[in-house]
Amino acid sequence: MFIVKNLVGRARRGQLRLSTGLVETPIFMPIATQGSVKTLSSEDVLSCGAQIILANTYHLLLRPGEDGIKAVGGLHKFMRWEKPILTDSGGYQVFSLSKINEVSEDGVYFQSHIDGHRVHLTPEGSMAMQGAIGSDIAMQFDEVCEGKASHERQQSAMERSARWAKRCHDVQNDGQKLFGIVQGGTYEDLREESLQHLTKIGFDGYAVGGLSVGESREDTFRITKFLAGLMPADKPRYFMGGGMPEEIVYAVAQGVDMFDCVLPTRNARHGTLFLWAGDPRACVAEAFARAVDGASDVRIAEALYRKTAITREDFAVDLAPIDVHGPTSSQQYSKAYLRHLFKTSEILGLRLATLQNVSFYLRLMQELRSLLEQKTL
Repeated sequence: MFIVKNLVGRARRGQLRLSTGLVETPIFMPIATQGSVKTLSSEDVLSCGAQIILANTYHLLLRPGEDGIKAVGGLHKFMRWEKPILTDSGGYQVFSLSKINEVSEDGVYFQSHIDGHRVHLTPEGSMAMQGAIGSDIAMQFDEVCEGKASHERQQSAMERSARWAKRCHDVQNDGQKLFGIVQGGTYEDLREESLQHLTKIGFDGYAVGGLSVGESREDTFRITKFLAGLMPADKPRYFMGGGMPEEIVYAVAQGVDMFDCVLPTRNARHGTLFLWAGDPRACVAEAFARAVDGASDVRIAEALYRKTAITREDFAVDLAPIDVHGPTSSQQYSKAYLRHLFKTSEILGLRLATLQNVSFYLRLMQELRSLLEQKTL
């Protein structure tokens, strides 16, 4: 299923073989929460270089529902996406919708954010829905809590997640890979205990969960480095929800293989672009070198990109391309034009900005893979 082709220090260049295709790692998964990457068609996402996307069990359970997704033949067919799909289990919504849910040992009662009706999601129910979706990789159902929660609270969530992991494993869908999720907040002892529970059960891959949920960047980096050094070397390692380009480069340098985040699409819809600081290959090589040398997140980011608000006044008559190193659309259209589209609330602006940001993230991963194929330490 997973092989490591090359090692550069702790960083890994690998291949993940799934039922609908081969995924070259390290990889970023654009977020298709409800069966679409916002503002983009499946063809657009493919043109950006995506190999695998992420969809969300909770949101698809609400609409079109388990019977509905079965009736249309699963998500691949429904959204015309022939490459792999990973599904989040709905566990993150235990955290993000905590004000409208009730957690018990059996599962979680959600109050639908759409119409208010109660939805009961259990580990077994999550696996059934992920089976109906037909994703290549399913995630265990877990309990996530706020990053700054106490040791006692994190321990309770970690232990419950471990019990739920066993229940998910017991009903794993045929032909679908299942990843376990390591919980424990910012506490090394809980993280190690969680990983021990999961490896005893045995999963097809292991994810770092419960980060990027309010803890400091220093804690994120510390726990990532700690866990990546303990996770099984023959299984893919997935950092859930982490996010900024400098975080990804740091985590890759520590041996993490897979990433997802809403930041490229969410920032795009608010008119904020990720623009290359220079030639992408040189930028990534410098950022990776800084990460290996233990540079700060700020120093890693400086080498990579400029986060830029396209609505800036000085772009009003700037006819330079959006990004000379970006996708075709970013080379053909000007900053002035994209600014105009946002100022006039034209939908095309959202699409062009999203193409830029998603392409940036996927080019980042492409350059990291290329670097790891050639480099040795």
